[in-house]
Amino acid sequence: MWLFYAIGSAFFAGVTAILAKCGIKKTDSSIATAIRTGVVLVFSWIMVMVVGSQKQIYAIDGKTFWFLVLSGVATGASWLCYFKALQVGDINKVVAVDKSSIILTVLFAFLILQENVTVQKAIGITAIGIGTWLMIQKKEEKAKKTKKTWLIYAGLSALFASLTTILGKIGIENLESNLGSAIRTFVVLIMAWLVVFVTGKSGEVKKVPRRELAFIGLSGIATGASWLCYYKALQEGPASVVVPIDKMSILVTVLFSYIVFHEKLSKKAFLGLILMTIGTIIMLF
Repeated sequence: MWLFYAIGSAFFAGVTAILAKCGIKKTDSSIATAIRTGVVLVFSWIMVMVVGSQKQIYAIDGKTFWFLVLSGVATGASWLCYFKALQVGDINKVVAVDKSSIILTVLFAFLILQENVTVQKAIGITAIGIGTWLMIQKKEEKAKKTKKTWLIYAGLSALFASLTTILGKIGIENLESNLGSAIRTFVVLIMAWLVVFVTGKSGEVKKVPRRELAFIGLSGIATGASWLCYYKALQEGPASVVVPIDKMSILVTVLFSYIVFHEKLSKKAFLGLILMTIGTIIMLF
């Protein structure tokens, strides 16, 4: 059953990037992150009520609580960096770097969760690494400053995403997955709005165009669906397998980025996408 949830997570995650890109053309990425997190929070608690896991909140021990908080902080940092990268970079390249977090996740899973790193997994992450490098190659030279900006944010997004997975895996060992996601989302919401107020951007919230606000809301719904599926799969399946399936969302993103934004892959980028897909499949089977 966890395989079904992992696939659902990949689809919704792929759609999220497209909807988010549509919502941050004029809207600041930090504000967009804060707004969409509120949508995800509502969605998360609705699911908690549906499955009836809200009663477990009184049974959460200190270890679980603090790991959920740390996981929420890592998630917030990853989202803020990810949407900043999306705002200034190409979707396909940003998503490729973000999805390469699987390499760090496998490493952390080995060091912290003591999950084995087989020869098969080593070959898989090598293919993903090479594929990522090929996908971020530019067809033509652009301003170096711009290139470094999106790449730095995308890289940080990948780092925090991998930490989110490991911390989340530990934090939901003895907790219903929907409740764990809801608590983590609340932490992300606080963090996102703190960033908005600390950076002095709170006055821009009222200026968000309605059309972009709608896309931000839809991306929040897609994120909520992806998140719930992901952590349900993570709770029942091994992190080193669930994560690769989730990273297949890049195929969904590439397809929709071509349809919506007409972003075409170069021959190198297409080869990179194939290598990333092959690497993911190798790690899966």
